[in-house]
Amino acid sequence: MQTSFTAEQLRDPDTASSNGVLRSCVHCGMCTATCPTFLLLGDELDSPRGRIYLIKDMLETGRPATEDVVRHVDRCLSCLACMTTCPSGVNYMHLVDHARSYIEQTYRRPLAERWLRRLLGVLLPRPGLFRLALSAARLGRPLGRLIPGQSMMAQRLRGMLALAPAELPGRSPTETPRTYPAQGQRRARVALLTGCAQQVLMPRINEATIRLLTRLGVEVVVAPNAGCCGALNHHIGQHDRAMALARANIEAWSDTADLDAIVINASGCGTTVKDYGFMFRSEPEPWRSKALKVAEMTLDVTQFLARLDYQPARPAPGLTVAYHSACSLQHGQQVTAEPKTLLSRAGFRVVEPNEGHICCGSAGTYNLLQPEIAGRLRDRKLGNLKATRPDLIAAGNIGCITQLAGDMLPVVHTVELLDWMAGGPPPPGVDR
Repeated sequence: MQTSFTAEQLRDPDTASSNGVLRSCVHCGMCTATCPTFLLLGDELDSPRGRIYLIKDMLETGRPATEDVVRHVDRCLSCLACMTTCPSGVNYMHLVDHARSYIEQTYRRPLAERWLRRLLGVLLPRPGLFRLALSAARLGRPLGRLIPGQSMMAQRLRGMLALAPAELPGRSPTETPRTYPAQGQRRARVALLTGCAQQVLMPRINEATIRLLTRLGVEVVVAPNAGCCGALNHHIGQHDRAMALARANIEAWSDTADLDAIVINASGCGTTVKDYGFMFRSEPEPWRSKALKVAEMTLDVTQFLARLDYQPARPAPGLTVAYHSACSLQHGQQVTAEPKTLLSRAGFRVVEPNEGHICCGSAGTYNLLQPEIAGRLRDRKLGNLKATRPDLIAAGNIGCITQLAGDMLPVVHTVELLDWMAGGPPPPGVDR
């Protein structure tokens, strides 16, 4: 694709990066075949190729974002299926992230939407505030059906109350920074990102991860001052806040001695942390080098367990697991084989649904900001998963687990099943 940025525009590192992405696109349209929003809406502008044209025009002209551009970019899930499909290696992730940041700088959203996005950007990365917000939402949940109208804001409010859990788990010891010693001879020392929303909604995932890793001879460090990875803010265009959160993690892990890896059990977070090197590419030293080192050390928990040669300690449970491959894991990190191999080794019969490459609709804050599209994708995904006739569903991302829960079938994290088969407790609803 030809571009016509000026020399002055290309002095901006984000614009220079987007120029390279745009020039790698050859208009082939293969991305449209795997784009969830194009699949549902049938609008070329709701496909990666269509959004690329809109973003190119917006950035080249330097005009403020228009309502039309904002609408179509907002509908993008950032599922990154287009990147897996693209034969030209177009890094759509970096392009759309730049577009979102540009939109937030140049477009004035309606007041209610501005406040909602700011509220999400403040609450979700802070476990304490998020817990308080969920407690309030839990009380208001029965009133959700009484919210009138079909406006986007009314749909969002109803959707948020519906997603609020009926019960919140208590605080977990894993929220407190500390070091968990390896059992037996130490084989490795890792830092674990405990996350933000995950430790409030399902702290049992971190607990299972720590139990399993320490049982396998791994010393696990929950580092002081490490917290939200910045993904939630980054993907709604709040660039400065995302960079501040990333900087805190980089500093925390850089100050932790003798790490063999940084292990992440929420694939959305993992995709962002693995991109810290790019995010800090124009930052001064030592931040640039530190960010690159953190990115290179980061592994999804299933990648790390595969390196440890995980083996179960219990007999096969005779259960069929439908494996839901989170978009951030299969498309963002290109991790596809390890979770299925580990589940099979643990004694589960692993099945995969049709359209496994299509997003479930969670996508960070997407199911809060685009509830109608997210709901349609959820129903489509659950239909495909249930068609495999499984006993339960396993996934590697808290957002997907939350999105797919509540439809009778247990939905658990992959690491919970691996921990169970290695001697830990069974996940809720999966005792056999």
